[in-house]
Amino acid sequence: MTTPPDDAPASHIDQTLAGCVVLVTADRRRNELEAALTRRGASVRHAAALGMVPHVDDAALLAMTRDLVADPPDTVVVTTGIGFRGWIEAADAVGLADELVTALGGARLIARGPKARGAIQAAGLVPDWVAESETSAEVAQFLLDEGVAGRDIAVQHHGAGSDGLDEAFLAAGARVRSLVVYRWGPPPDPAAVAQSVRAVASGEIDAVTFTSAPGASAWLAAADDEGVLDEIVARCSAGTVVMAAVGPVTAGPLQERGIEPIVPDRGRLGSLVRLVVSHYGGLEALTTVAGPLRVHRGAAVLDGRVLPLTPAGLEVLRVLAHARGGIVTRDQVLDALPGDSRDPHAAEVAIARLREASGSRELVRTVVKRGYRLALEEA
Repeated sequence: MTTPPDDAPASHIDQTLAGCVVLVTADRRRNELEAALTRRGASVRHAAALGMVPHVDDAALLAMTRDLVADPPDTVVVTTGIGFRGWIEAADAVGLADELVTALGGARLIARGPKARGAIQAAGLVPDWVAESETSAEVAQFLLDEGVAGRDIAVQHHGAGSDGLDEAFLAAGARVRSLVVYRWGPPPDPAAVAQSVRAVASGEIDAVTFTSAPGASAWLAAADDEGVLDEIVARCSAGTVVMAAVGPVTAGPLQERGIEPIVPDRGRLGSLVRLVVSHYGGLEALTTVAGPLRVHRGAAVLDGRVLPLTPAGLEVLRVLAHARGGIVTRDQVLDALPGDSRDPHAAEVAIARLREASGSRELVRTVVKRGYRLALEEA
């Protein structure tokens, strides 16, 4: 399936996720992620598993920055784009930005992934090497293979800490200077996180997105605290909920708990959204005479168009879709409707409204004296 780019006009973006409820667990860039999912028809809920606390006024960061300007390192490892930009901003707040950029320009710059590379370039600098896997392990292996004994290495860390980089370089004989530009803090709304894990366990959510390993770990810990982790793992195994991680590092905590998330080839929010879209777009659709039909939790999409159905109409269509072209009796239609009416006329009215909403009188056919069926294309 071909998915339009994130900046495509709304009229050109499909509604593949119509009726799907997606939980966003990120705090940073949540608006961007939610907007991209919403444009594709999803209903989005938000529960940030962790907050992010910047160190713009952190005395230790500024002291280390002044030390680095006075005594520049020969190698600088940049682990995150947002962290590097925050570092430059913190230096700028105290009049050190120009001196810091000059010091960094004389060092060998190692980027942990394309986002870190982009931040380096935005500062007018050029990275010397980029870890395309976006993992600290690849950075460590690259530098250790070269040999770091006697070298002066500054490492800009992300919120989760060093990921073993400081320890590995120190053990190999390097001088290491560690700079933490931001750190993970408690969730902004713990009650929302607790409610979100219960919602996933009870089947209210179709997909959950994760953009950081610490965030995934914190969300799983909340599921443990609420006593619903086993139910969530079971739903993942059954395929009734999908976990989507932005990259292999983020996927790690989920895999450790027996959950296999879907992971895009590139660690980008846009790639994550496209992966969720392609997952649901790749699910089997019924090929009807009116076009492909998918019935999700909260909506039905026929030939790329979200049908204007009432909840009762959606349930009737769900019953017909489940029969896959087989006959659905009037009693089964009445069972899908609210109330206890057994009046055959109520079934007829429901089917008539469904045909009107679909825009095709041929979509649902009446089988004389037996009931109704979806009209599927012949193979």
